[in-house]
Amino acid sequence: MILLGVILLVIGLIAGISILWTIGIILVVIGAVLWILGAVGHAVGGRRHYW
Repeated sequence: MILLGVILLVIGLIAGISILWTIGIILVVIGAVLWILGAVGHAVGGRRHYW
């Protein structure tokens, strides 16, 4: 999810499409939160770890 967010950020920046920029930021933040929760041992979506 973080990788997809970064790709959308880059495409949005290059193409000048603000909605891709916004979606990219949201995906990066959500991915980082899920990664941190999984890293500290909380079950995320029924799984003990999240990649």
